[in-house]
Amino acid sequence: MPQASWIPESHCAVAQSLAVLSDAWDVLLVRDLVRGIRRFDQLTAELGISRKVLTERLRKLEVHGLIDRHPYQEAPVRFEYRLTPRGAALVPVLVALQDWGDRWLLGDGMPSAQDDPATSARLHGLVGTRVPELALPATTGGTLDVVAETRTVLFGYPMTVTQPPPEGWHDIPGASGCTLENRLFRDAHAEFQSKGLAVRGVSTQLPAQQRAFSDHEGVLFPLLSDAKLELTAALRLPVFTGGETPRLRRFILIVDPDRTVHSVLFPVVDIPVAVQWSLATASS
Repeated sequence: MPQASWIPESHCAVAQSLAVLSDAWDVLLVRDLVRGIRRFDQLTAELGISRKVLTERLRKLEVHGLIDRHPYQEAPVRFEYRLTPRGAALVPVLVALQDWGDRWLLGDGMPSAQDDPATSARLHGLVGTRVPELALPATTGGTLDVVAETRTVLFGYPMTVTQPPPEGWHDIPGASGCTLENRLFRDAHAEFQSKGLAVRGVSTQLPAQQRAFSDHEGVLFPLLSDAKLELTAALRLPVFTGGETPRLRRFILIVDPDRTVHSVLFPVVDIPVAVQWSLATASS
């Protein structure tokens, strides 16, 4: 007896979304396009997917308006694939899936801003990879590339506040300490500058929240707002939910001017030691 075809409920947005992203390859393709992996052969190698299946999935995502093609070679014509605004709107979904998996599949279900083996492996796996070109709102005004023209110390932190933090914040392991971290980088900023190093902090807070803290604490280096989770998704940075918002777990990346990740510190347990590690490692 033939099976009846499953037709998504026309009034249910979840069902309609699953009709577009109907299997794991669709979601993983979006994930890797967010990471800046855009060419056919790169996607094949990264995903370990057959050329036939990849062709089918790319065509499907293009039909549904999630990606479009851009030529990068004329003879023969070759294309790279980029997310459209409709596709890029899935970034928060990817981050939520990662957070859910880290917490409920790879973790014990409890919220934590600390490390776990899978997250640590993912972060340390960034060494030798390239940070995509991405400009984020900065406390220094306008938008700023996450990587400077010199070696960059990029530290991620959960949240800084000029008012009391959300209820239960101090009960989340590893969440507290962001003000101390920013102050220590602030106090050492001149020394970083003397060695030709750039310092950037990044969190998922709104630009106005970061600016209020920066002005209050006299932080001279830029704090970058990843409120749209673009950098978080591109580098698969670890998050946890605090105050009903995805928050970055604390990490430090040393990035070379060519955008290659030189070193990673994760987890960040002892903040004063981490700041000194950043200065010593970036200077070497």
